Amino acid sequence: MFGEMDLVLIGGVVLLLFGPSKLPELMKGMGKGIREFKKAQADIETEINRVVHAPSELDKPAKSAASIAETEVSGVTKS
Repeated sequence: MFGEMDLVLIGGVVLLLFGPSKLPELMKGMGKGIREFKKAQADIETEINRVVHAPSELDKPAKSAASIAETEVSGVTKS
């Protein structure tokens, strides 16, 4: 993606903008941001996989009122 010269140029610009005293703090913040981004990405992937691979309630046939009434009536004996 970037060549060696590009990275050196970007590093020099960052060093000039922020100075050597702020550089460790800047890198620490970037590292924390990257970790949080990766964690959020993993959480989203886990949730998507859970939803995709879980049996859906929509795929199951719904009980009709007739089948529910038939189940309740079948327990009663006729005389």
